[in-house]
Amino acid sequence: MKPAADPPDPKPEVPGLRGSNQSGMRAWNERLVLSLVRQHGALAKSDIARMTGLSAQTVSVIMRALEQDRLLLRGEPLRGRIGQPSVPMSLDAGGAYFLGLKIGRRSADLALVDFLGRVRGARRQVYRYPAPDAVLAFVTEALPSLIDTLPRGDRDRIVGMGVAMPFQLWAWVKDIGAPQAEMDAWRDRDIQGELVTLAGMPVHVQNDASAACGAELVFGTGERPKDFLYFYFGYFIGGGLVLNGQLFTGRGGNAAGVGPMPVPGPEGRMQRLFAAASLSVLAARLDAAGLPSAALWENPEHWDIPEPILSAWLETAAEGLASAALSAAALLEIEAVLIDGWMPTAIRAEVVRRTKAAFDRLDLAGITPPAIREGTVGAEARALGAAAIPLSQRYLIDQNAAAREG
Repeated sequence: MKPAADPPDPKPEVPGLRGSNQSGMRAWNERLVLSLVRQHGALAKSDIARMTGLSAQTVSVIMRALEQDRLLLRGEPLRGRIGQPSVPMSLDAGGAYFLGLKIGRRSADLALVDFLGRVRGARRQVYRYPAPDAVLAFVTEALPSLIDTLPRGDRDRIVGMGVAMPFQLWAWVKDIGAPQAEMDAWRDRDIQGELVTLAGMPVHVQNDASAACGAELVFGTGERPKDFLYFYFGYFIGGGLVLNGQLFTGRGGNAAGVGPMPVPGPEGRMQRLFAAASLSVLAARLDAAGLPSAALWENPEHWDIPEPILSAWLETAAEGLASAALSAAALLEIEAVLIDGWMPTAIRAEVVRRTKAAFDRLDLAGITPPAIREGTVGAEARALGAAAIPLSQRYLIDQNAAAREG
């Protein structure tokens, strides 16, 4: 008989990720376990105990409870070592569901997301501009059919709704060509309260680009730097900031709003990053050439843009991103710059390539250059980031602790 392969080496203790064996700490410990499993993948009880300092008995009680609540799923025993076989536990995709509403300047998206961050269903509405009544009408129509995609017994496992939207929409009327009166309605509308009444569940609101950055933290794949600046290409360029593994949103929730950052423009004059690296700039160039731009907002994976127009926009965007990244690196000493957006993956890769090249042409004296790479979530990062808000509120510990490494 072929001997069983040794299971993976045991997970080391992670400094800063400590549980408590005291009574009354169950909620914290459960969040801690779920955060670790989300971060590292399937873990056995012995791994959790070693990483957190919790007693084996406490870990057994916690993981049994989470399994009964359908939040953890028992895997196949790993045999091959002395003693009892190790049983890895992973997140149960159907343990909880979350709604993510993205309110954009050209479209709205409502997504139903499971515990693993997989989109189980989505609805979309394209519009000329985002009037409050139009957005609420879209949610009113889309929400029941989206909920009905779940088995009846799972519908009460929808935990809440997150909303990702630009702040102060009324301030951008000229840029998006919307009637001032209709956009002014956003000033006095309690969109959060209206959605609570409509959906009958908790609702959390966050800046759309910060939410997209949050999606990278919660659902992203690959290496997660502790400190990074995140760019998201939407109608306007937006950003998010992660410091020591935690999404930093600032006092008003609009930190890392990179659009107004000054960057070099034509003829040596400074311009805002908005004017260099937004999809609205690409749309304007298509319109000026007599070509339709509406398709940009309909499907992020299928663009038909003449190469000269696309290449000129890519170069301008890359130069702007490189300058903004240099300013951020000088101020914050960030490890990485991540670039994502509503665009085909091949174009995103080209944006990153050109941004790297533009960054290397700058004067980097005294700067530790950050890694510049693609984000991993993609075009739907804003809706996924919205869904990640209630997930984090309910099931995860402070991301500052969860992101620490041993």
